[in-house]
Amino acid sequence: MPVELSILASRSRCLGLGLLFVAAVSSAMAQDPPEVVIGERLFKETRFAQAFRAFLDGGHGPNEPMTSGDLVMDTTVTTSAPLAGPFAGQSMNCRACHLVDEHVGAAGGGMRSYNDFARRSPVPHRTQDTKTAAPRNSPPLVNASLTRAVGMQLHFDAEFTSLPDLVAGTLTGRNYGWLPTERAQAVQTVARVIREDDGSGGLAQEFGALPYSLTLTGTSPSIPPEYRLPSQYRVNVATASDDAIFQAIGKLISIYTEQLVFSTDQNGNFNLSPFDVFLQLNGLPQQPAGSEARENYSRRLMTLIAAKVTAGTLQFVTSNPNTSGGDFDFHTQPFVFGPQELNGLRIFMREPAAAVASPSELAAGGTGNCIACHSAPLFTDFLFHNTGTTQKEYDAVHFTGAFNGLSIPALAARNAAYNSYLPATGTHPNAAEPFRAIPNSAQPGRTDLGVWNIFANPDIPKPQGNLNLIFCQLAMKEATPPANVITTCSQTALLPKTIATFKTPGLRDLGHSGPYMHTGQFDALDDIVTFYQETSQLARAGTLRNGARELKGIALIGSDTAALVAFLKSLNEDYQ
Repeated sequence: MPVELSILASRSRCLGLGLLFVAAVSSAMAQDPPEVVIGERLFKETRFAQAFRAFLDGGHGPNEPMTSGDLVMDTTVTTSAPLAGPFAGQSMNCRACHLVDEHVGAAGGGMRSYNDFARRSPVPHRTQDTKTAAPRNSPPLVNASLTRAVGMQLHFDAEFTSLPDLVAGTLTGRNYGWLPTERAQAVQTVARVIREDDGSGGLAQEFGALPYSLTLTGTSPSIPPEYRLPSQYRVNVATASDDAIFQAIGKLISIYTEQLVFSTDQNGNFNLSPFDVFLQLNGLPQQPAGSEARENYSRRLMTLIAAKVTAGTLQFVTSNPNTSGGDFDFHTQPFVFGPQELNGLRIFMREPAAAVASPSELAAGGTGNCIACHSAPLFTDFLFHNTGTTQKEYDAVHFTGAFNGLSIPALAARNAAYNSYLPATGTHPNAAEPFRAIPNSAQPGRTDLGVWNIFANPDIPKPQGNLNLIFCQLAMKEATPPANVITTCSQTALLPKTIATFKTPGLRDLGHSGPYMHTGQFDALDDIVTFYQETSQLARAGTLRNGARELKGIALIGSDTAALVAFLKSLNEDYQ
């Protein structure tokens, strides 16, 4: 018989809520360390963008409200009708693309897990280029900073190796309206706002009405304890250089971002989704033991579940133990983990007998091979794979087979003609960046090749060690033994293996992070399952350019979709 639990589960820290949980926010902010509280304020700050610099250059002061805000802030772009922008009349900030509860209750809106609603995130207009959107959408920040096996790789293409670097790149980058030649202006703008802020703005009122200079210097006895920064996070605003202030800001925003994680209990077990409650109800392990690989943990978990099924002791979840009514607060689906979700879990976890699914496996279906990249409990390997997203989009814009015929230069040719192929940087501000672009029928050859833009890119040195290791390990697995590591792992040999590869996303709380894939080209989870059926067939046929080898082990049929989607929905939770 299904059993309902009355578990006191620890909830996620309420960060930045507005409409529904004002009292809860005040309480959570009072309990958070000061560095997290101040980091949140900086995360929401709208005066660091290029549009506000233009306002300042027009003779206005940092504490004056903008007379005319950046038009990109007027609305929140969705897959249907736009919503009223929560920061209309202001300029860009981090929260505009990493939303939470700003659109709860709005038609076409809802809760977010620090991501947007757009297929591709809008960017401020500049007359110097034609960009109106980034080449990708904003991924969820929740769980984004968890520890990786091979260093830290951030963004879809591993451009950044630390949160402070990512924050610095954002505050000085095109998403904030800055051109590659304007980094110095961006740093100066941040520093000026910090120095001259008087605590009178609306955002400051939410955080004690304290001037930034007072809070960040941190020595005044007038600072309330909840805003008193520990010494390691302070910067003497009166004497510090622009760069020192900028670095201090980046560190605080990074610390705030690090706190954005899905709820766990006192033992570090995820605990708010139906899947998590199912594991707890049945006394099943909720994370790997010691140094156990997550793939092996996933396999062990299925063995333990099968034993309970055989013994007739497996129990299902029928209501939410964390809410008074037993339902979700922010999802319309029932809070259940029943027979259909269990069947979906089996499909998700099942692996083929060999690397390539056999004809009998293909006919039978039911083999998702998903744990090859999405093993429990994190449901991501944080590595980089080509699932065919770029090819599907490019071929849809042009014609079937177009991506396979696309001319992509080898390493020497690419780096010798940086401006012709690679992304714009401060060193190469006029680069054409055709392979970090949105495809369109009028400009054949423009697409997004993901990690290919970063790997062995001389303008972006920091990620190279991690990327070389990751793709070398992949190449050695695929090479025919005995493989020569020197030739197999040369940058020339590895570059083609990076074509159209992107970081594996996590699968928790997908109900709050659509549309899906970095292109936002799929609106429903059913579409994703169909997509993997198609690209796995292309991979086995050898027509998916640089397709991930894991795709060849997928054997799904149409009748698998409902159960697999039900399981994916069982990973949803009420992130607050």
